[in-house]
Amino acid sequence: MQFVEEWSANQGRNLIYIHPAVLEVFRQYIQAGPSDLEAGGLLLGYVRGSHLEIVEATVPTRFDRRFRTFFERMCDLHERIAKKRWVDSSGLVRYIGEWHTHPQDYPSPSGTDLIEWRKLALKRKDERPVLGLIVGRKTLYLECMPCVGEGMKFHSIVD
Repeated sequence: MQFVEEWSANQGRNLIYIHPAVLEVFRQYIQAGPSDLEAGGLLLGYVRGSHLEIVEATVPTRFDRRFRTFFERMCDLHERIAKKRWVDSSGLVRYIGEWHTHPQDYPSPSGTDLIEWRKLALKRKDERPVLGLIVGRKTLYLECMPCVGEGMKFHSIVD
């Protein structure tokens, strides 16, 4: 599967770049088979004004709860990785959002996804929106969710 690295919203005023290594993580967890379980983790990267650069995605641990249509992080291992990247980068690499898979070719967020992204945005100390990313079998779904108001959906930039 060839996922797109560059995404745009708001007529190009908001851009997201996803590093190839992160896309490779997503490819490893695509729910291609009928018994494949949901997977997910955190998205870490740089904030560059109104733009985001995703440089790392944490992967599921043995403690996480994984089902066909449900994923829940159960331990603080993901958060420890995020804190370490923050410290090691002198505060440049930060928590950007969350990713998980759906067993759909063209994924879209469930009502639960939207509620959870909003809750995560409300918890942010820096008041930035949370990026929710869903990995489907053929494409990705990206949406920045603020603590109030409508989310901002991103679209792939194709040549």
